[in-house]
Order: sequence, then C-alpha cells, then structure tokens
Amino acid sequence: MSRLTGWWVGRSSAAKVELYTRWTFHFFAPLEIVALAGIPLSAASSSALRPGIAAALLLICCAHAVLCAVFASRALDWTVGKRGRPVRLATALAAGTAVLDLTVLALHTASAVDDPSVGVGLATALSAFGAGTLLLGLRRVRHMLYAVLTAACATGAAVAAFGLGAPTAIGSGVGVLLGAGGFGTASGFSSWLLGIVGELERSRDLKARLAVAEERLRFGRDLHDVMGRNLSVIALKSELAVQLARRGRPEAVDQMTEVQRIARQSQREVRDVVRGYREADLRVELEGARGVLGAAGIACAIGPVADGLPERVQAALGWVVRETTTNVLRHGDASRCTISLAGEDGSVLLTVENDGVGEDFVMGNGSGLAGLRERLAAVDGTLRAGPEAGGTFRVTATVPVPRKGSKA
Repeated sequence: MSRLTGWWVGRSSAAKVELYTRWTFHFFAPLEIVALAGIPLSAASSSALRPGIAAALLLICCAHAVLCAVFASRALDWTVGKRGRPVRLATALAAGTAVLDLTVLALHTASAVDDPSVGVGLATALSAFGAGTLLLGLRRVRHMLYAVLTAACATGAAVAAFGLGAPTAIGSGVGVLLGAGGFGTASGFSSWLLGIVGELERSRDLKARLAVAEERLRFGRDLHDVMGRNLSVIALKSELAVQLARRGRPEAVDQMTEVQRIARQSQREVRDVVRGYREADLRVELEGARGVLGAAGIACAIGPVADGLPERVQAALGWVVRETTTNVLRHGDASRCTISLAGEDGSVLLTVENDGVGEDFVMGNGSGLAGLRERLAAVDGTLRAGPEAGGTFRVTATVPVPRKGSKA
C-alpha cells in the first residue's frame, strides 16, 4: 500500500494541487467526447443522420477534445511558470473551433444534416468547450469576460449567417454564454488557485533559504565576536609568557595557565555558538575587558552599571564591550580606555573611548562593527564609531529602554 500511495504522499502541497488540477482538465477531454458524441450518435440511431456524416461529426468532436486537452496542459505549464504563454496554441484552438463550427453548420446547410438541432447543438457545444478552455490562458477577469462574450456573439452570428433564423441564433449565443461562462469560471478559478498555491510554495522555499542565510550570518558573527577577543588574549598572554620564560620568571607558568583557561573557555563558547544559545552578559564582559586590558598594560576605567536593564539590552551592550575591547587590543596602540554607561531620554548610552589612534589611522570596514550594528538593530539600537579630536577613538552605542525597566 505504501508503494501505491507514496507517489502522492511524497509530493508537496503545490505539487498535489497541480497534479489534481491537471488530471481534472485531462478528464474533460473524454467528457467532451462523450457529451458531444451523443448528439450525432443519437441522430444516427434515429435515421436522422447518415452513418458517414455521423462518423465525420464524431471525428470533429474527438479532434476538438484533443486540441482542448493539449492547450489546457500547456496553459497550466504557463500558470506554474514552466514555460511561456501558449499564444500560438491559443490561436490554433480559437481558429480550429471556428473552423469546426463552420463545418458543422455547412453540413446542415448542405442538407447533410437534416435535424437542425444536431448542427446548432454541436456548434454551440464546441464553442462553449473551446472558449472555456481558452480562459486558462488569460489572467485578468475582464479579458475572460471579453473572450466569453466574443465566442457567444460569434457563434450566434454564424448560426444566423447560415440562415437558421434569429431565435435559433439567439438561443445558440445564450447557450455559449452560459456554457462557456460556467466552464470558464471553473477554469479561471483553477488557474488562479494553482498560481496562488505555487506562489505560496515558492515563498516558503524562499523563507527557508533566507532562514539558512540568516543562521549562517549569525554563526559567522557570533564566531567572530567570541573568538576574536579570546584569540587576541591568547596571543598576548602567550607572548608575555615567552618573555617571562626567557627571563626565568615563574610567572610564565601563571600566564600559560591563563592561556589554557581561555582556550577551554573558547571551546565552550564555540559549542554554545553552534547550538545558538550563547548571549553576552554586560557585567561579565565589563570585568573581562578590565582584566584583559589591564594585562595588556592598558589602563581601563569603567563607570557604574545601571541595574534593571532588560536582558536583551544587556546582551547587545555586552557584545559591544567585547568587540570594542578586541579592537583596542588588535588594532590600536592605546595606553588608556574608558567605558561608561549613562541614561539619556529613555535610552541607555554606552561609550567606549581609547587613545590608540595615530596620525596615519585609517577607518576600516571589518565585519566586527557591521555585526554590532546588526545586533543593536535587533533591539532598535544604533552604533556610531570613529576617531575624535585629540587622537582618540570613540564607539557609542545607544539602545532604547522601556521606562519601567530603565533606572539609569
């Protein structure tokens, strides 16, 4: 049973709707043959139509049904975006329907068909099926209405032109209007539904790809922020341990022990990044900045931290402290660094300033500051960074804080 149903269960929702719609329109081909063939066959059985003429009319019905089925398949391909609009095939279907209608009416005029209901009924049905199928190649409702009205008027005019009388012509036109209108409504709705489901499927696929891309950006940003400072500290302390070891100082062991601790901490943080659980803590990052900068011989002054800041705000500001500390160690030649927090008009303002900017300083376009802007944007915050007067470099992060949570 699983093999019998697997071909259906394994399809997406859009594929199921497309398959169902296609086979529905494929079913219309034998339905048209059965419905229209009944007209000449019933006439032939009652001796109102010669067998040869009945066979010819039956072939006309089959040819028209096949043409409608081919056009419906190509039009559905166009609806789901697999090929272009079948304009030539639509023209062939319209012209073929007109030719077959005229052929049937001409047979009646030539007395090959004695019963007028056979010729008129067959011409009306052919026009209704043809016009209804043609609507699959149209998108706008206005154009669909024009197509149905044109088919109804053309069929009525053809019946009148063959001298079958105004009442018969009007009846034929109304028949085409009702038949093509009903069939066309179903065709138009099916085409619209298939297009909407396909668009939803494409939107879902796009959303999934964007989610993957966003996760990759998050991973890269977090990995940069986590490993950037730790590797800088490891390099700094390793260099310090080498110098102490060359002098025979026992403090070298302490420095390498600290390197070992930071390396293990980095392993834990990388695992947390992979799992997506890690968040920076503002107070921990501030203490870490004080210790790291102090070990590098950079005087670090940190102002008081306000209580009651939301966790998301603290996490965002913690990443700012971590990244700016890494930049001070890696890019600058600073002797002092000041980190301060202040409340300002319903927001908290974090300022990190150091004096490591030389005369030949050039502002870079690294991924660190870009990652910080992304993190701050998630909490409606902003970031400004750049050199200031007096050879200093200042990074300012501003994050809005709800009134009830802000005590700064």
